[in-house]
Amino acid sequence: MAQPGQQQDPPGTEAELTPKADHGEQSYRGSGKLSGKVAVITGADSGIGKAVAIAYAREGADVLISYLSEHEDAKDTASWVEEAGRKAVLVSGDLSDPAHCREIIAKAVEEFGRVDVLVSNAAFQMTHETVEEIPDEEWDHTIATNLSAFFHLTKAVLPHMGPGGSIIGSSSVNSDMPKPTLMPYAATKAGIANMAASLAQMLAERGIRVNSVAPGPIWTPLIPSTMPAETVASFGEQVPMGRPGQPAELAPVYVLLASDDGSYVSGARIAVTGGNPIL
Repeated sequence: MAQPGQQQDPPGTEAELTPKADHGEQSYRGSGKLSGKVAVITGADSGIGKAVAIAYAREGADVLISYLSEHEDAKDTASWVEEAGRKAVLVSGDLSDPAHCREIIAKAVEEFGRVDVLVSNAAFQMTHETVEEIPDEEWDHTIATNLSAFFHLTKAVLPHMGPGGSIIGSSSVNSDMPKPTLMPYAATKAGIANMAASLAQMLAERGIRVNSVAPGPIWTPLIPSTMPAETVASFGEQVPMGRPGQPAELAPVYVLLASDDGSYVSGARIAVTGGNPIL
């Protein structure tokens, strides 16, 4: 069933999303795959990041929830983490600032002593029909938020991540099949996949695995806050499954990549696209 056409102001909130997204609140069942681990997840107030935080907590991990300014959404994520019996730490701020990326890792180390899993997931996008209408500042902000933050978070976390650690970047089907109206976003998502592949080779000798996940169209507040209402109304219809995915449908992949079950998976880009292949 198609979602109604709708728009929000960026970055968007769960409260205004119709229909509500499924983050696995009522469905995800953990089995101890991340017992005792510490995870940092950016963009964990809503969408994929929220689903991953809930799943990680139910698998036994403590979670630092990084978000921009969506305080109520982030508090809700924290409540689900705590309901699972794990510790939640909230950190708000702008990931386009390298200093804030370092502050996130420093806070995690202060609270937990180390980081076992880093999920660089937060992203910015905006729809534009022509290159000329993309403001220079928006291009720079998109690169800084989506791609440079992945670099700064990774660089900051490495001194605090030991063998068995896992770094996961949220890429996109746009890394392989770029939508022209999302050009800056698509470029960053290709960069994330490429960077993860490089890091996997660089960090293997330290026992740290690095992978990326390439979602297709996923129903999150990012969609109505960055796309025209008519595009939102048909969002997801173009994939073979004919619908957008729910954040909960991504969480098991992120669990696999974070857990010891994925011990030989590194340098991968895993597609969760509703049937659209990636090369």
